[in-house]
Parts: sequence; C-alpha cells; structure tokens
Amino acid sequence: MEEPTLRIKPKKYAGESTVVSMRMPRDMVQELDRIAVATGYTRTELMTACLDFSMNHMEIVQKETNERA
Repeated sequence: MEEPTLRIKPKKYAGESTVVSMRMPRDMVQELDRIAVATGYTRTELMTACLDFSMNHMEIVQKETNERA
C-alpha cells in the first residue's frame, strides 16, 4: 500500500485562532523549521497543515477487550 503524501497547499483554515502549547523533540522542531524555510510557510502554518493531513487520514482503533460473554 502506498503511503499518503502531505502536499502543502494554500491555507485551509482562516479566521480566529487559539494558542496551543506542546512539547516536541528539539530535532523535530529543527526539521519543521527547515521545511518551513524551504516552503515559505511559517512553522505554525506547516504544523497546522500536518495536523489537518493527519486528522483526515487517521483510523481510530477501538481497544480490544478480553471479556467473555
């Protein structure tokens, strides 16, 4: 199965925003900054695009139970 590819497109979300804080590995932030420079996006725009892509391609798997009927 071919892996989905994140294609950077114009902004999808507009309007009011909310500040969200999260901890990330330093090397991941450095990679995001490198990609942001290469694409002309800000770090925030790039992270938003990545999160949007992930939410549109995720599968939620329910926890299996070992209960007997």
